[in-house]
Amino acid sequence: MGRLASITDLPVELFLDGIFPYLPVSDILHLGQTNRFFNSLSEDEAYWHRRIQEDFNFSGSDTARRSGWKFLYKRLSDPHLYVWGEKSHSRLGLANPPKTSVRDGVPFPVRLDIPGVHLVSLVAGGMSFHAIDSRGDIYVWGKILLTRPTPNSQVIPKIGVLNGETYALRSDGFAEAGQRADHPMKLKLPTKFRSLSCGRLHTTGFDAESQVWTFTSWGRPFRLSSSLIDKSSPETTPVQVESGWSFSAVLTDSGDVLAFWPFGGRMKAIIDRKDEELNSIENPELKAAAKARVDENNPGVIPCHWWVMNGADPVRLPAVPLHSLPVLRRTGLPQEQLDEDTKLVKIAAMDNCVIGLTNKGHVLRYDGLANEVAYARGRWEYLPYFSDLEKLQEHAIYRTSDEGAPPQVDPPQTMHITHVSASFQTFFAYSTGFSSTVLMGKVHSDPPESYLPTIVPELQNCAVISVVVGDYHYGALTGTGELLTWGSFSKGALGLGDPTKMPTGQPGGFADSEQLRTSVNRWGITRPPPEVRVPTAVRFDYGERRKREKYCFAAAALGWHTGALVIDVDRDEDGEDEDGVDMPGAFPSDDAPEPPEPVIEPAPKPGMVHILPHGRGRGFTPFRIGFAGRGMNRGRGI
Repeated sequence: MGRLASITDLPVELFLDGIFPYLPVSDILHLGQTNRFFNSLSEDEAYWHRRIQEDFNFSGSDTARRSGWKFLYKRLSDPHLYVWGEKSHSRLGLANPPKTSVRDGVPFPVRLDIPGVHLVSLVAGGMSFHAIDSRGDIYVWGKILLTRPTPNSQVIPKIGVLNGETYALRSDGFAEAGQRADHPMKLKLPTKFRSLSCGRLHTTGFDAESQVWTFTSWGRPFRLSSSLIDKSSPETTPVQVESGWSFSAVLTDSGDVLAFWPFGGRMKAIIDRKDEELNSIENPELKAAAKARVDENNPGVIPCHWWVMNGADPVRLPAVPLHSLPVLRRTGLPQEQLDEDTKLVKIAAMDNCVIGLTNKGHVLRYDGLANEVAYARGRWEYLPYFSDLEKLQEHAIYRTSDEGAPPQVDPPQTMHITHVSASFQTFFAYSTGFSSTVLMGKVHSDPPESYLPTIVPELQNCAVISVVVGDYHYGALTGTGELLTWGSFSKGALGLGDPTKMPTGQPGGFADSEQLRTSVNRWGITRPPPEVRVPTAVRFDYGERRKREKYCFAAAALGWHTGALVIDVDRDEDGEDEDGVDMPGAFPSDDAPEPPEPVIEPAPKPGMVHILPHGRGRGFTPFRIGFAGRGMNRGRGI
């Protein structure tokens, strides 16, 4: 007699794609505790990645994360936001910043609460932060603009500036780029957003419909309309947007790159005409709306007066010379990927430059993006030492020194660069996994064939999944939830602690007692501590009575400030209280009703906790019978 058919004989795709999407998360967890088959299904990384995108608007696309999605899913109902570094122009959003020895900064992470809001993405601008929540809404704080850049990236005073800074009266509203948000404020917009990217003085956004938005002020953003990004073909379908120092770049599905300059040329002329039109409105109600004045009855919301930009198509950069790119060896890629057509799959933008990355691991740069005329004189240049392992192994860090000292780092056996990030004058190219390679580059005039990267030994083989770039400080996020920072002190942007209260010789502090004595007076630090050369872990329990393990899942840096999104590991590490947590709600579909506006206090007080919504039916409820091996596959991923 043949074996009786079992439910476990059904294709796994039937469960993962046909049944699980219709089940509450609690039911999936219960099912996973019944036997090994369902336990394996309930741990499927692809399923939890899809589910976390649908329920939290969190894709992790700005990192190299490949696993740990279930671990994150169970904790994203209560993420914590931390900020630190320079505090001028309210860029930290803190109503009462702690008093420290840094006169215009905070040298350690401080929690910033936005009651009732569950943030899943964070980016930093030159003097601001922008965040996206689980419903796709944008929150901002700080100041978007001091002075407007010219098309060639030089800075000139804007009309109405005082001592070189743009000033704005409260009555001017947030259509004025110099308006300051002293605390986190929600942007009221007609669409939901998937991602944001900040330059020094502007922000580019990518909404749920793959449309491109630009913010040169928070109250008067515009959506770019062009046949070059109308999604009618792979060549016109945007898949990524990036803000350079004073320009924006768009990567399409075909691997083409478009660029536009909101502060110069045709686009600036249209923006100036639109501003003149809206500023000349005489009707008081329409004038208040056009100026994006905040309603005193809803002080936490900026009522954006958005518009559509027509008549200023972005320019298409010349195609990458694919025929001249070499075949990269020792990438570890399977043959089916090697057989695919080579194309750009990621970009990063910096000052007048775009860094491109192909699906095969080629890293390229395109210089000369000063304006819509100068770009035509640029070209794509292949960077062999950032792409080819056999070339990279010529680097001195991998070789025995002339004195016979062993290599500082063992060379990787394979290398496939999968991610790039950039800002201002610095970029990073890095691979994934526990044997990850992290390569750092600067704006350089050296010919590409001899341009060597900087390699920080302590960042190699550390499962780095994201690198964020400030002006002179840097942060690396690992798959184990650590944020490592290094570089210049930058008014506390490293977040390693108050230098006057740290042991001398510790990263982030002074080298010795004599340096400490001569660098501090009664008003605070007069000379900053030395540069941190070894990436050092940031702690997020500063000042807490009981030290708790935290897991950082996102970070942002620009200028002289840094921020992070963090979850508390200790509350769930033993598995006894993983249940009873309500999920914040799925990313809204087109027909989903808009939830009521969250009540945001004008000045959030330190220590306030998130208010969790209820009633979605996706919480974790107690269940303790069934498969004895439950929990054996738990992991935070990389």
